[in-house]
Amino acid sequence: MITTAEELIDDSYNLNTSNINVIIFPDWSQPEESLCPNLEMVIQAVNHHPDNNQINLIIDSNNVTEDIANLVLSGVLMNLLMSDDSDISSTGCEISLIDSLNAEYWQIMSSQIHAEIILNQKNQEDLSYFPADNIPAYTIDEFCNISIVKLIYDLANRLFQKGQWQAAIAQYQKLLEFQIYSLDIYGNLINCYRNLQQIEAHYTTLRQAIALYPTEGSLHFSLIIDLRRSGLTKEAIASAENACQWIPDDYTFKLLKYLTVPSIYDHEDEISFYRNRYIQGLQDLISQTSLNTPEEKSNALAGIGRLTNFYLSYQAKNDRDLQSQYGQLVHKIMAANYPQWVAPLSIPNLQPQQRIRIGYVSHFLHSYSGTLWLTGWLRYCNHQLFEIYCYYTGNEPDPVTEQFQEYSDVFHHIPHNLPGVCEQIIADNLHILVFPEIGMNPQTMQIAGLRLAPVQCVAWGHPVTTGLPTVDYFLSSELMEPENAQAHYSEKLIRLPNIGVSYPKPYIPPIIKTRSDFQLADDAVIYLCCQAPFKYLPQYDFILAEIARRVPLAKFVFLRGTLLQQRLKRAFAGIGLNSEDYCVFLSIPERLDYLMINLLADVYLDTFTWSGGNTTLEAITCNLPVVTCPGEFMRGRHSDSFLKMLGVTDTIAQNEAEYIDIAVKLGLNSTWRNNIAAQMSQNHHLLFDDQACVKGLENFYQQIVEQQPKS
Repeated sequence: MITTAEELIDDSYNLNTSNINVIIFPDWSQPEESLCPNLEMVIQAVNHHPDNNQINLIIDSNNVTEDIANLVLSGVLMNLLMSDDSDISSTGCEISLIDSLNAEYWQIMSSQIHAEIILNQKNQEDLSYFPADNIPAYTIDEFCNISIVKLIYDLANRLFQKGQWQAAIAQYQKLLEFQIYSLDIYGNLINCYRNLQQIEAHYTTLRQAIALYPTEGSLHFSLIIDLRRSGLTKEAIASAENACQWIPDDYTFKLLKYLTVPSIYDHEDEISFYRNRYIQGLQDLISQTSLNTPEEKSNALAGIGRLTNFYLSYQAKNDRDLQSQYGQLVHKIMAANYPQWVAPLSIPNLQPQQRIRIGYVSHFLHSYSGTLWLTGWLRYCNHQLFEIYCYYTGNEPDPVTEQFQEYSDVFHHIPHNLPGVCEQIIADNLHILVFPEIGMNPQTMQIAGLRLAPVQCVAWGHPVTTGLPTVDYFLSSELMEPENAQAHYSEKLIRLPNIGVSYPKPYIPPIIKTRSDFQLADDAVIYLCCQAPFKYLPQYDFILAEIARRVPLAKFVFLRGTLLQQRLKRAFAGIGLNSEDYCVFLSIPERLDYLMINLLADVYLDTFTWSGGNTTLEAITCNLPVVTCPGEFMRGRHSDSFLKMLGVTDTIAQNEAEYIDIAVKLGLNSTWRNNIAAQMSQNHHLLFDDQACVKGLENFYQQIVEQQPKS
């Protein structure tokens, strides 16, 4: 069967995805006595392939007229039909001539071409229009011996590696139709659906894979984490229980079974329900944790190396006791696996001319909200007194990583190698080891569960007590902590001057976009709501609805809040409003657009109980008025401390009613709003690049070294 380019390609320039598409590039300029035998050999080889009825042979005719190409090809097929040893039948392969496609359409086609057959004389004039990168090429003999399953599998993986998710799905589905199953196929197919946000297909495929491979932990883990991330907590817990039945010795699934809490709460009463469940689950986990055999020790180590209890602290409760219980469990597991690194250490003696050795270890010594502030501590460090060691355990280096290198005396990049990091820290014989954050990365939590330096501290990159018996001090802020703050920490609390960190003033570009670029009206009162969705607790949803009732042109712009839509719909409906008239959900992948939104907005609405950190500081740099209400714990008082240090306190509320009043006034009174913005602009120097906190930090380091027993 012969088709032309017009018949072969539909309006979207897509080949028939049910076929195996193989392409050749004849040199039509050669004499017919050379060209025709070449074509005959290829067509015979394809037609003799065991799966010939599924193959579409595409013949490029880019350097010849369609009439001549059809004439030559018709002659070749006639010769084959008349040949005694040929078997060209109607049930054989399809043959298609194609030409005159531009680079764009060839690019589309290439994602559906499985292989090229190499001709003895190939068109070499100009194949630049065809993106042949990574398309496998075979001689005629090689093609005869290759299965179509391999052709499909290779194309699927090539498309997957190039991020062409939808095209890859089509090829992986072909393999499943052939009943070709493997973990790689399912794993890649699952990732395709995830990247395309095809949620239903994603979960269906995951469950199909688990049914086929019920003891494959990675499949169970993906399902549980994705369900939790999507707000499907009950389903996540049920899946963790199922995983425990199939893989009872995998400690990861015990952690997920007992300690899973929602990332998003639908109703306020869910908080107490899941907290009580966590309390009981932690007791059950501790009682069931056995570390008597090498297998039990390594399984527990692997489990805590995959997870942290990150979401617990978003319940807005005092987590000290629960964190202490979990921290003791982590320490016990780490001690069982690395008994050589748990004994107390003495402070090394300082010889004349020696400096105090301070180490900073983190997975996030790159552009990341939990550690970006640390560059200020290092930039303004007194290097005559202190020798700085940095240990980068992640592997996403960027320009911020280069800053850490520049400000360090010694910089170690040891990615994903827990023993290697620990050995290096011990070898460096530090006086003090500091974790900028603990609780956001599992390996950091593991390292912190060991005793690698005589004094170990944590800072507020993740502003929650660690509960680890191996962490001695929590480095916080005098402006952030309430009077009774020590009751919130297992560590000894150190209140550093001001906000406790020297935050570098962010670069803010000129305004180069307009509201219309984001489909926002010029007359709207834009309230920026840019926190992670798990910071928004349901008991405060009514606040946005009440602001909307009093500010008719209000638009609440969420950058990461799609999971909150149903809750907001309910809250707005409660006072007779439609949330869709007020709430806008944008996807802002680029930092430039994120800053543009800050510059184009009218008001920044901080979250209750866990306030903004970097986001608030960036809003302040954009002179965007910030409405905040300090919470009970330090994690809910960041924005409050920033505004106090800035000297702009009129937008700090003491309760929910005041918060609403301030937000409404800022929305309706542009003069007051502009005055607040002007005050912020004039006082940036009071907040950013603060060196008083660095001096306070270094005084603390010196006092600790002087007080500790020497070796």
